[in-house]
Amino acid sequence: MSVLVINGPNLNTLGTREPGIYGHTTLPQIESSLVKQGREAGVEVQTFQSNHEGAIVDRIQEAQSAGVQYIVINAGAFTHTSVAIRDALVGSAIPFIELHISNVHAREEFRHHSYLSDVAVAVIAGLGADGYRYALDYAISHVNPPKSDAPYPHVVFDLNQRQGE
Repeated sequence: MSVLVINGPNLNTLGTREPGIYGHTTLPQIESSLVKQGREAGVEVQTFQSNHEGAIVDRIQEAQSAGVQYIVINAGAFTHTSVAIRDALVGSAIPFIELHISNVHAREEFRHHSYLSDVAVAVIAGLGADGYRYALDYAISHVNPPKSDAPYPHVVFDLNQRQGE
């Protein structure tokens, strides 16, 4: 079982690039944490970063033939410009989550449009580096779902439970 995490342009500079927006966590730190999270769940996590649109398209196409079952993608600026990445994702038929470290909807107008959102399973934006962990948790639960008939077996609410009881 395999999940691929793709990062687009400039994400290799996380930790030093505009830390007020993107935080101080580096991409290698994020990737290491995700690989560990996957290993603990029995799922292989592959990571990939490129500043080149074609390399990202190639990696998505390779993922399809390699049997990757889920993709988490932070396409960076390509989110707002790349029909090619959208077409590769759609063509791969691999479910994916679109991810943004910052809240793109609270930023410049040009960042409000995504070529990916309408074909993504979900979009996570504005949760910082933690967004990767949440996206991977969701992907893992759908790659290796728990044995249950509940529609969302990884989410449990007990409305009768009161704090302190």
